[in-house]
Amino acid sequence: MAHKNYVIGIDFGSDSVRALVVDCATGKELAQSVSYYRHWKQGDYCSPKDNRYRQHPQDYIDSLVEITNGAMAQCSEEVKANIVGISFDTTASTPALTNREGTPLALTEEFADEPDAMFVLWKDHTAIAEADEINALAHSYHTDYTLFSGGTYSCEWGWAKVLHILRTNPAVAEAAYCWVEHCDWISALLTGDTTPERIARSRCVAGHKALWNESWGGLPELEFFAALHPQLAQMAAKFAEQTYTADYRVGTLTAEWAARLGLPEGIAVGLGAIDCHVGAVGAGIADNMQVKVMGTSTCDIIVSSYEAVGDKAVRGICGQVDGSVLPGKIGFEAGQAAFGDVYAWFKRLLAWPIGRFGLDAEVEDKIIAALTEEASRLPLTADDPVAVDWFNGRRTPDAEPLAKGSIAGLTMATTAPEIFKALVEATAFGSRAINERMSEEGVRIDEIIAVGGISKKSAFVMQTMADVIGVNIKVVRSEQACALGAAMFASVVAGVHPNIVEAQRAMSSGYDAEYVPSEARHNIYNALYQKYLHLGHK
Repeated sequence: MAHKNYVIGIDFGSDSVRALVVDCATGKELAQSVSYYRHWKQGDYCSPKDNRYRQHPQDYIDSLVEITNGAMAQCSEEVKANIVGISFDTTASTPALTNREGTPLALTEEFADEPDAMFVLWKDHTAIAEADEINALAHSYHTDYTLFSGGTYSCEWGWAKVLHILRTNPAVAEAAYCWVEHCDWISALLTGDTTPERIARSRCVAGHKALWNESWGGLPELEFFAALHPQLAQMAAKFAEQTYTADYRVGTLTAEWAARLGLPEGIAVGLGAIDCHVGAVGAGIADNMQVKVMGTSTCDIIVSSYEAVGDKAVRGICGQVDGSVLPGKIGFEAGQAAFGDVYAWFKRLLAWPIGRFGLDAEVEDKIIAALTEEASRLPLTADDPVAVDWFNGRRTPDAEPLAKGSIAGLTMATTAPEIFKALVEATAFGSRAINERMSEEGVRIDEIIAVGGISKKSAFVMQTMADVIGVNIKVVRSEQACALGAAMFASVVAGVHPNIVEAQRAMSSGYDAEYVPSEARHNIYNALYQKYLHLGHK
């Protein structure tokens, strides 16, 4: 029997981390394990009213140890002995300030319970003022460093978050030597060297979130950062000029971490990348294909050839980076700041009396299912209520973190299912607006592939999306597309497959559902979409 190779893909999400053990030859998923971050689950270190969302690095470590050992416990001895590589994806931008050794400050005794010393989750919006300042400087500078970030630097990204902490927490600022993204840190941690000057930096994150671009020599010049804060310039000087795509082998798993994770010592460790970009790879992304990662928010990923893109820079998206998804291709990222979160908000609104008056808590779990069932039966007319989906600000097109959601066309006869239907349609309208911006800018989208929890759980949402946009939408069979994409990259860094395209061919899971738009409903949605645009003053 031919020798088999197996790899592990690790997907660090917003609430939990997942491990997936995969056969490199077939893509068969042999084991999976999940762990929820302890502090995050308890709500520690976060303040939603202040838009502050922090995660403790110890949670990442503890959950990683739990899931790798959990996954290995499900595997045969033959599989365990032939694990050859491990790679990662993480949320982004998720930075943390570090000391000289590259250790996140929250892992030191002095700052163990200090939120500003922890990883700042992507959805943290405490740095709006700092992002505005970065944008103002960039737009007036001799080089507009936001050119490949859609023209706007976001408060969700690394430099703005770091600048905010440096200005508001003197003790942390004094102790900070540099900063690191979660995906870079985890790869460095497992290979034994987190030194800021030597750590491998992911081009996927640096290009989209840290203003790195080869056309201006890497990061912006130090004078740019010094104009914002002297310490930013000092930190930028510690970043190596080179960045790497996710097929880069950082090193090998140390003996210490092999023992802790229950894995063979010396296996290949790949460089991490942004979860949605890696998920697009797991979904089988190719030229002019859009992969929609659909969860609490959405991330839309597209890749195109150098020839198709030329020197164009797409306005109003999160960014475009050479090699951020597939090495040798330009990757585009857009997305919505709230998607499933919009539905969750409405559920909480309706469920308020349940907790307030001590009613049956099980009822709360049935709310979305009941709303979906009733909403799917409602007729569709051009006079239906219309909502705007910016409940967590607008990410794209044209970032505006202070934008607000709205619902119009309500009467005394409007029912909860009708409002829910309008909210689902609003999230689909937001997706359509992204696609129309791409089209306006000359980026082709020939087909749409969906991954993520909502694509699996809600046929109503998916059919509405297809009807609104007017194209077929396929749903990836694997329930862990991000972890599967990480496993594909692990197979490349381990030398099993020569490149990521070959890994995709061997390991992709295919599709298990397809939603075909109704022409009649699409025509009605055309009219409702115009109302959506008017309501949002776009």
